[in-house]
Amino acid sequence: MLVFRGFHRPSPSATVLTLGNFDGVHRGHLALLERLGKVAAEHGLPACLVTFEPHPREFFAPASAPARLTTLREKLEHFAAAGVERAYVAHFNQAFAALSADAFVETVLVRALRVRHVIIGDDFRFGAGRLGDFAYLQAAGRACGFAVESMGSVVLEGERVSSSAVRQALAAGDMAKAAAFLGRPYAIDGRVVHGRKLGRQLGFATANIYIKHNPLPMSGVFAVQVRGPDGVLRQGVANLGLRPTLGGSRPLLEVHLFDFQGDIYGAHLSVQFVHKLRDEMKFPDLSALQARIAQDVAAARAFFSAE
Repeated sequence: MLVFRGFHRPSPSATVLTLGNFDGVHRGHLALLERLGKVAAEHGLPACLVTFEPHPREFFAPASAPARLTTLREKLEHFAAAGVERAYVAHFNQAFAALSADAFVETVLVRALRVRHVIIGDDFRFGAGRLGDFAYLQAAGRACGFAVESMGSVVLEGERVSSSAVRQALAAGDMAKAAAFLGRPYAIDGRVVHGRKLGRQLGFATANIYIKHNPLPMSGVFAVQVRGPDGVLRQGVANLGLRPTLGGSRPLLEVHLFDFQGDIYGAHLSVQFVHKLRDEMKFPDLSALQARIAQDVAAARAFFSAE
């Protein structure tokens, strides 16, 4: 998949396109991307996608913006896996936010991307004041020579699949529901960095993973599956949060892999959260923390054994 920052060069060919924030890349998004690939193949044109960075709600109201489910890197990896051929990352700044719906269609869709067919989700809005909707885009398509279609929502057990619904499931500790809506276990990716080596001193060596998710969509202690550069899926237990016993102030993901010895500093890991064991807690001392970690490890092993 080719990734472009902005729309500085016109597309060398006509395109089939979808647009959206795609936070989480959940089953609703995946259904849309599947349709994108099918229509692109029918036209013999590249399947293209526009996403926004940062999320518009982060730009307009950073203090009240929802927790991100996926970083830009994670989203791009999901897009590539879904068959997207070109991803355009639009820098959402003041100038972009001020583009009228007319200007967005003319400069982005027609001139830069040469769209032949556009597919959008049923809740997609664009342009200053969010004045561009499906009906507006249909009219613009008739005037400019491109087709427009809208994808309906994916519904599971009577509930619409959405990024908000995934966030609610994660916040409630319902990993099974989140996985059902995503089509896979919820995961956070990151690179292993050096820490204080405290886990090793307590008898449970951990991989400290630097993460960009702030605020977090959830926190606590979890049974996890971890995939590293070798592609092997390993089981473990992880703490995601601020580490109140140690006076942490920035989110950190700490993972203890079962029955593993090896140097993985610098490795990029994908941590899948499959079951929540408990909330984060502040312990009176390191001995109490050590005892609880032992209980968490035993609980995670028991969960995987039962599975």
